[in-house]
Amino acid sequence: MPVPDARAAGTVRLADCDVPRLGYGAMRLPGPRVWGPPRDRDEALAVLRRAVELGVRVIDTAWYYGPDVANELIAAALRPYPEELVLVTKLGGARRDDGSWYAAVTAAELRAGCERDLRVLGLEAIPVVHLRWMDQPDVRFEDALGTTLDLRAEGKIQRIGLSNVTLDQLEQALAVTDVATVSNQYGLGLRDDQPVLDRCAAAGIPYLPFFPLLAGGGGADDRLAAVAVRHGATPTQVALAWLLARSPVMLPIPGTSRVAHLEENLAAGGLKLTEEDLAQLEG
Repeated sequence: MPVPDARAAGTVRLADCDVPRLGYGAMRLPGPRVWGPPRDRDEALAVLRRAVELGVRVIDTAWYYGPDVANELIAAALRPYPEELVLVTKLGGARRDDGSWYAAVTAAELRAGCERDLRVLGLEAIPVVHLRWMDQPDVRFEDALGTTLDLRAEGKIQRIGLSNVTLDQLEQALAVTDVATVSNQYGLGLRDDQPVLDRCAAAGIPYLPFFPLLAGGGGADDRLAAVAVRHGATPTQVALAWLLARSPVMLPIPGTSRVAHLEENLAAGGLKLTEEDLAQLEG
């Protein structure tokens, strides 16, 4: 397999900067169920430092990963942050004391989450903030978006992204603002979001698929295994390579809490699938 290097995946324009098309998602850094401290703090810090060493320039995180655990680890490992590093946080979710998840898209909740990100990450402004849409009674998408626009106007965030949105919601946002990134669920076995991906490609918006390796089904696992054998790769690497081949704006953010697994994921950036591979995978 190729030497791990996020830059082997090529680059995509994210607002006003070019970034490698393989990023890193910090969701796996906290403990089980994305709750509490990591199993191995030193390894978690090493993962973050190694990711940057290997060319990763987009790190996706959220205050409710832990809560605060992922952000605290990022700050401990990487501050002072490299100038070219783009931290992407998310607002719109929250956690109860038992670790369960719930929607938090009121103006007060979005503002509180933003302040929490700023404090723990040690930033004056967050490079990209995803408004992660989760239905909540009596809150409209346009109102939540308005709060995010206000936070940008106040200098607390630099760029607005969207997560878990429909095509209509993306169009609503594009009517009033630039959209830096979109993060929806997408993978080989779950391609329902293709219209949003196509719109992002047309607009030049990087698309960060979440849970891409959990989107199996329809025989996808068997097809991935067959192509992996042909290339001497792992099925995960093939899945990531397929995503990269799917669209020039695709920017996968696979997560892990182990350095070896990180290197394995990033090696997928140099895996070039043939037309035969793509046809077999999508068949």
